[in-house]
Amino acid sequence: MFDLKAHLKTLVEAHAPSGHEAPLRELIQSAWRGLVDSTEQDRLGSLIGIKRATQPPAMPRKIMLAAHMDEIGMMVRDVVDGFVYVQRISGVDNRVMLAQTVMVHGRQPLPGIIATVPPHLLKNGNGNGKYPEFDSFVVDLGLPANEVTRQVRMGDLITVDAPMIDLNSNRVAGKAMDDRACLAAVTLCLHLLQKLHHSWDVYAVATVQEETGLLGAKTAAYQIKPDIAIALDVTFAKQPGVPDEKAVEMNGGPGIGIGPNLHPKLYDKLRETARKQEIKLQDDLLPGNSGTDAWAIQVAQEGVPTALLEVPIRNMHSAVETADLRDIERCGRLLAAFIADLDADFLTAIAWEELKAQEATA
Repeated sequence: MFDLKAHLKTLVEAHAPSGHEAPLRELIQSAWRGLVDSTEQDRLGSLIGIKRATQPPAMPRKIMLAAHMDEIGMMVRDVVDGFVYVQRISGVDNRVMLAQTVMVHGRQPLPGIIATVPPHLLKNGNGNGKYPEFDSFVVDLGLPANEVTRQVRMGDLITVDAPMIDLNSNRVAGKAMDDRACLAAVTLCLHLLQKLHHSWDVYAVATVQEETGLLGAKTAAYQIKPDIAIALDVTFAKQPGVPDEKAVEMNGGPGIGIGPNLHPKLYDKLRETARKQEIKLQDDLLPGNSGTDAWAIQVAQEGVPTALLEVPIRNMHSAVETADLRDIERCGRLLAAFIADLDADFLTAIAWEELKAQEATA
């Protein structure tokens, strides 16, 4: 039996910042072994697991599921007197970095802590209440200066080093829930598909470099040429300081995107499937760029009808991103049911009316 929590823990505790996803790719490939018929890797590094249709139609059809495996991270920009100065790779928030435990990936992995000037020595006592500038952070490895110089080089990676912890009920917190929670949902989907018949080929993709520009989604979609796609990412859960119009409820079911980045008839079909399966969904209004892999997939090749499913999390881009396992489970279950319900005529059913009219008169 698939242990969703244990799988999620393995994923979120792995270290794989943008552009350096190989360790996580190996874990996912191992987890998908036996669930897909084959795996391949595009030239940028995204992992593609292919599960062939159990009841293929005369014209093969492809659905792409995309969740990114990179996490926010840092890199070494200098080493001075045994202290490591850092530079962002992607969306690291300096407000929450102070006193974090990190791993410096030097000649060997080195545990350290993020430090800065004590508040007593700041000008004006407390720095006028401002958060420390990112440039003021250093990593203290607790090693002699000559040993740090020997072990650490400019450009080495730095990632937050935090365990996944259990909170009350079905909630867990840890780093990189963005977007490992969605990768766990894809893995669950593949497990559920083992007992279901489906007429579409499934291309499950763990994309690279989403945090630095949706790059893996672009190259993977170009290689796969899917007929339709569902991107999966996290979204803001309700918590103090987050406007209600930008947030959804934890344990309210997955979010589902609505907006120009997303195909309205795919939205309708996902809603219909959710009703049949008694799975809760929450609308998420996205009037422009969704900021997810869906933005890149939608315009790949000649265009790909794309939908977006979301796992609500609190404390995004921190070491304590918090998710509800029930939302992840519902997301995986919805994906599997949706895929099993696709038929050979689905592309015709969702085609724009103008295209249908052209085909009717051809």
